Amino acid sequence: MRCTDRNDLRTLRARERKRQKANAILMLILFICLICLLAMILYRFVFRSHEIEITNPYDISDVCFGVMEQASSEGKAVPFTDGLCVTAEDVSADGVSLDYATAGAIMDLTNDDVLFAQNVHEQLYPASLTKIMTALVALKYGNLDDEIFIDEIALDIDPESSVCYLEYGDIYTLRQLIYGLLIASGNDAGNAIANHVGGSIDNFVAMMNQEAAEIGATNTHFSNAHGLQDENHYTTPYDIYLMFNEAMKYDVFTDAINKSSYVVTYKDSEGNQWERTWSATSYYFTGYAAAPEGISVYGGKTGTTDEAGACLSLLSKDDYGNSYFSIIMQSQTKDDLYSEMNELLSIAVKKQL
Repeated sequence: MRCTDRNDLRTLRARERKRQKANAILMLILFICLICLLAMILYRFVFRSHEIEITNPYDISDVCFGVMEQASSEGKAVPFTDGLCVTAEDVSADGVSLDYATAGAIMDLTNDDVLFAQNVHEQLYPASLTKIMTALVALKYGNLDDEIFIDEIALDIDPESSVCYLEYGDIYTLRQLIYGLLIASGNDAGNAIANHVGGSIDNFVAMMNQEAAEIGATNTHFSNAHGLQDENHYTTPYDIYLMFNEAMKYDVFTDAINKSSYVVTYKDSEGNQWERTWSATSYYFTGYAAAPEGISVYGGKTGTTDEAGACLSLLSKDDYGNSYFSIIMQSQTKDDLYSEMNELLSIAVKKQL
């Protein structure tokens, strides 16, 4: 019995030593795995993160690099000018010259082609062409169904200037005021929109200047939302094209510039409903001017002050459905403006032949 007990004891001790050895090996393996895991974490979040910062220090879509987006299918950068009509200098056309205006252009939007350009990068006063940018910022950042109370800020405007005849206490939606801004060229509507969307007119003007920079309109600076004269308020015909091109992405804009009149139903301060009709300022819509045969005018924006002269930006189409943007700035008179605008539109007619 004693010999058997000793043998059993030795067996138990041997088994215990094997179990302890196995546990030690297991603990060593776990310790090694833990060390490896910590090393991976250290590499990923310390060394690898620094490498990412070094190899990708900027966003390629930043406007300062001239790239607006990246093509997802090929991973290639899409240039800022993709889909735009581009010119760095004047472009001539047979038999066409602007003798009564400082600057102007016509561009084939369908084929991204500049057909004529004169002084398109010269900084000029825009008058109410400003409202293209006002509408763009409002459409991009505002809620069209918001109700806007007309207050003293909206009415702080020269009553002899172009207005929508808003009155204190009236309530309009943002959508309605954008129509008044673009159709009747209401300076009071511009103030009301700016104060509501921007929280203040100054902040809204800052938003306008920021938007101009983002779309590449780098020769532009705004000081107000309506376009009344200010020495620090200027743009170029080409920058107006960029604004117009961007604004056409919004249905409300293209619909508003296409209307000869607009009947608006609004509320007064007591909640009573009233109607008012706003009429377009473009001679093409009032019947004082007619486009050349083969061209249909789809809308645009006018602008006139003593310093800016007579200005007009226009969207039109030919009989084949090709779209054109045309602009004249600082024309001497409105008659000269529309006469020379028809000269520009005639270039599109000749292009069809």
